[in-house]
Amino acid sequence: MVAKRSAEIYGLISSALQEPRGETSDEKMRYAVLGDIHANLEALRSVLDEIERLDVDRLICLGDIVGYNADPEACVDLLRESDFFSIVRGNHDDMAGRDVGESNINPLAAISLEWTRRRLRPDQKEWLLALPLVHRIDDEVTICHSSLDNPGRWPYLINAADAVSTLEKLDTRVCFYGHVHKPRVFSDDPGFADCSFTELDLEPGIRYLINVGSVGQPRDGDPRAAFAVYDQAAGRAVLHRVRYDIEATRRKILDAGLPKRLADRLSVGS
Repeated sequence: MVAKRSAEIYGLISSALQEPRGETSDEKMRYAVLGDIHANLEALRSVLDEIERLDVDRLICLGDIVGYNADPEACVDLLRESDFFSIVRGNHDDMAGRDVGESNINPLAAISLEWTRRRLRPDQKEWLLALPLVHRIDDEVTICHSSLDNPGRWPYLINAADAVSTLEKLDTRVCFYGHVHKPRVFSDDPGFADCSFTELDLEPGIRYLINVGSVGQPRDGDPRAAFAVYDQAAGRAVLHRVRYDIEATRRKILDAGLPKRLADRLSVGS
């Protein structure tokens, strides 16, 4: 386990702020994989607290740090201050970083996007826009928010047909992705049925596309924050669910004047 350096941001001392061991092609790592934080500071804090109890070497963020919820500045700063994260840009990060309108999004997202733009500092927007769309972390792991074949157009990979083109472009054992807020696994093995997962053993010679769910706005009927731990040596991905103070997040959304629907959906994971 890497040596820790103490750093307190918004009252949280987290293993996310440890010094990384580095990314090498021959050293097997344990990654904590999380995404779709969506400005939910309470959920992010609870996830990082849980990760601190686990033996991991590095953290991965699959994008959408901001959007929907009421703590975009705090969530950006928490990830930005850490050298322990590998991060890709999500569609909400991309849109919030640009001071231009966006017509091709749903009304709830549009309202929260305009609110988020007003809250973020120029340096935070610049940092979000500088994040890569796709990042190959090592010889086994690639990460993106949406897809590998068209990452800047943000397609949703919901079923096996959606996943085909990304699996064809994948040249590592596994790609972790976000965007759909639901745990899901696809594979290039013709005999593999796409499915949700709690524990997944990766077979040799097979490529996998894995969604680990959402930290800040789960949509699979389980309101608990989701993340996964991927153990390269064991070839296993394990999904974790974490309770957090949903009522505190709901109050912040309502106090900010954001739509009530954004607060209500958190309680049911929809």
